[in-house]
Amino acid sequence: MSLIKEIEQHALVNAAKFGKARPEAVLGKILAEHPELKKDIPGLLKQIHSAIHKVNGLSKAKLEAVQIPQKERLEEPKGIGQLINAKPGEVIMRFEPSPSGPLHIGHAYTLTLNSEYCRKYNGKLILRIADTNPEAIREEAYKLIPEDANWITKGNIKELIIQSDNLQRYYEVIETLLSSSHAYVCGCKPAKFKKLLDNQQACPCRYGEESLARWEKMLSNAKEGSFVVRMKADLTHPNPSLRDFPLARIKTAKHPRTGKKFRVWPLLNLAVAVDDHDEGITHTIRAKDHADNEKKQEWIFNSMGWMMPEHLYIGKINFTNLKLSTRTTAELIRKKKYTGWDDIRLPFLQALRRRGYQADAIIKYAVEMGVTSHDKTVSLEEFMKTLNAFNKDIIDPLAHRYFFVEAPKKIVVEGAPVFSRELDLHPTNKKGGRVFTTKDAFYITPGDYKSLKRGKIYRLMGCLNFVKKKGFNFHSREHEKYKGDGMLHYLPVEKGLPLAEVVMPDGSRRKGLAEKGVTALKERDIIQFERFGFCTLDKKDKNKLSFWYLHR
Repeated sequence: MSLIKEIEQHALVNAAKFGKARPEAVLGKILAEHPELKKDIPGLLKQIHSAIHKVNGLSKAKLEAVQIPQKERLEEPKGIGQLINAKPGEVIMRFEPSPSGPLHIGHAYTLTLNSEYCRKYNGKLILRIADTNPEAIREEAYKLIPEDANWITKGNIKELIIQSDNLQRYYEVIETLLSSSHAYVCGCKPAKFKKLLDNQQACPCRYGEESLARWEKMLSNAKEGSFVVRMKADLTHPNPSLRDFPLARIKTAKHPRTGKKFRVWPLLNLAVAVDDHDEGITHTIRAKDHADNEKKQEWIFNSMGWMMPEHLYIGKINFTNLKLSTRTTAELIRKKKYTGWDDIRLPFLQALRRRGYQADAIIKYAVEMGVTSHDKTVSLEEFMKTLNAFNKDIIDPLAHRYFFVEAPKKIVVEGAPVFSRELDLHPTNKKGGRVFTTKDAFYITPGDYKSLKRGKIYRLMGCLNFVKKKGFNFHSREHEKYKGDGMLHYLPVEKGLPLAEVVMPDGSRRKGLAEKGVTALKERDIIQFERFGFCTLDKKDKNKLSFWYLHR
């Protein structure tokens, strides 16, 4: 088969799969089969563009009739499937958040999928902080984002890149695009330019010879808003946003890292295209609302003679009763409505980690959803119910058991003997370890106290059975004699019981007493208060232990 026939065949298959053939995809296929052609990529691209022009003119019916080789079928299986054109040890992926705040559960879905694919292929995962808009940056995000990313990927971040370190490289590419007439500097007023674009007409700046001189003015003293670097794209494209889209603009605001050193900042598509090429990104997984950005980045890649990565897209998790906005949250933190990004009421990773959620639980949720472009609409309660189940599977075998009695109510069991017994720290994995000496006085919760009915037999867990009569009377010690009317947790009335509080997910506080064994816990330890729920010891001082509620 001749080279041109091979190119046409690859273009045909690519168009059948994606609706439109992409030059970079065809180029990658040809170079994989004929590496010797790397010597003349411009010449090869000329043949590819010619073939693609022919193929993209075919009808939808003809494309649907194309037989796609089984190995090239793009599926969307649940979980971690296969990546197209991926080789073990050679996969490089990236995750690119904006430093407007730390990461939340929406970020976690995308990031963990990228991480798990890199783990599967023994690849490299890059964390790239997109800080090219000086006006949308919160300085603490430079610290919090890497912290969150390393936690949720279990240390799988191999390199941290900050885009504001790459300004000179972006300038270099802009100058190349201007010199090769693939881009131009536009001085039109926004309203005038939009009118021309809507009518599929070029602005006068597109064909002028002043672009390089205007570029120098942008770098030196031109006013903000006076000039914009634009790509020479398709003026007739059905999507107006893809017609001569912007690449860079003047921003004179002070940048948290570079101050006033730079005044021209690249827009997303230029920065992403340059970084993806320079870092050797082979595959990306990102939200499907970036699909149009891929088309813009394709123009840049083709103009520079670069090879595009393989792109996969995922849908959004839309919460019916929750808005994930770092900007809004930051304002509420400023107004003291929240204590910080790790406030227990927030769905940010800082808060989830502090509560005691495990990275593996969040990873499992993302992996089970898989790479799917379908949006998922769930309530926050439904999401948390699933996440809690995954988290419980991880922590339940390890969490020691203790008693916590909220707002303790004292009862006296007449006739109760004085004796000691040892309860288990864990029902299967840690026998013994909790020694109680009791007399006839006990603390129980107000809720349990109100539920006691006359003539019924109740059991204090691992201790004794009693009957409610006029007062409370000892019945027996043996569990076998308990008739099943109610199993209660308790604390013996004695000196030295530590004060404890549990901060609930809505920010409320439940106060009471805990058994003495909790004083040996360390901050961040996860335990289960029996008949209450799993909790994390958040803060420990001499007078009180503060726990954060996790889940049942």
